[in-house]
Amino acid sequence: MQSKESSLNEEESFPVRKLEISDKRKGFIELLQQLTVCDSVSDKEFEGRFQELSLYGDEHLVCVIEDNCSGKIVATGSVFIEKKFVRNCGKVGHIEDVVVDSNARGMQLGKKIIAFLSDHARLMGCYKVILDCSTDNKVFYEKCGFQHKEIQMVKYFT
Repeated sequence: MQSKESSLNEEESFPVRKLEISDKRKGFIELLQQLTVCDSVSDKEFEGRFQELSLYGDEHLVCVIEDNCSGKIVATGSVFIEKKFVRNCGKVGHIEDVVVDSNARGMQLGKKIIAFLSDHARLMGCYKVILDCSTDNKVFYEKCGFQHKEIQMVKYFT
């Protein structure tokens, strides 16, 4: 069992925070490449997308965990808020693009990201938060409080 002091040190070494423009040079894009197809993104493209997402305010949040020792981004995820007509014009949080660096897995960073994003959705007034995942990750998300519901369909355009 961890001591309270080592647990606090881990919190300080791996805080969850919002994405910053400087995170591109801290390995943010390379981290996303561990999740899915993510070609190189120029500084100009990154800045443009960062500014575009900033216009959504709290409706689209990208969070990261930076290893304060190495200065590298070691985990990330995002949530966007969908406004609906159902459920009395309710809101749904959609969690996307969750990834933990392969060298930092097993440190509960994924759970921290999911908790941060879920809390954000709840505070934004969402009645639920949903995500899609591979069958390999089903058990992880169940440990985070999610339950399997129905199926996912996809249609790619490119």
